[in-house]
Amino acid sequence: MIFRQLFDAESGTYTYLLASEAERNALLIDPVIDQVDRYLQLLAELQLTLCYALDTHTHADHITALGELRDKTGCTTIMGEFTKADCVSRRVEDDEEIVLDNIRLRALFTPGHTNESFSFYLEDGGERAVFTGDCLLIRGSGRTDFQGGDPGKSYDSITGTLFALPDDTFVYPGHDYKGWTRSTIAEEKANNPRIAGKSRDEYIEIMNGLDLPDPKMMDIAVPANLACGQTPFRR
Repeated sequence: MIFRQLFDAESGTYTYLLASEAERNALLIDPVIDQVDRYLQLLAELQLTLCYALDTHTHADHITALGELRDKTGCTTIMGEFTKADCVSRRVEDDEEIVLDNIRLRALFTPGHTNESFSFYLEDGGERAVFTGDCLLIRGSGRTDFQGGDPGKSYDSITGTLFALPDDTFVYPGHDYKGWTRSTIAEEKANNPRIAGKSRDEYIEIMNGLDLPDPKMMDIAVPANLACGQTPFRR
């Protein structure tokens, strides 16, 4: 399998490219609109055809590239079944598989950061990985104070769904602001300061006490992303 981790410095967003070696078909997870030309360049250089573009949730800190990639490549756009973005081509349910040649992603409903957040679990040979969006971050977790977020559901998603995955599963988050690139489930169980050794009530208290400012692009990004990035706000 071909794998690339791409980064948008402006929003601290990771985008992931997965592609089959033999068939040269690809998918992108959490693409950013300002990086579309970069994605298209990489696809061309690696001689890949983009088949799927998917978002883990409705982002508030950047505008998604789903709509533009669909228009430029004809790819299928995918989100979880509870998204309010009517523009997506396919909605996946909890435990449903997204299959692309020999790549199989299992959708995991992981609400808490938003009420429609999904993660995507991959097994490739002997390696396992989970793309967690903003649900579980490296040594942190996504805020829970807007878009139907709920700290109790966040705790349940992390400890009940993600921490149920094998300990050696690599964690690939949707964002990082400290230079981390990946972790593992075992690492986060042991070292995530919001979760390790914390009860559900303690986690809820931590999250409710964060008092974070709104993302600077939230008023633009959320309505734009409900239209897959295809609005007058897109630039």
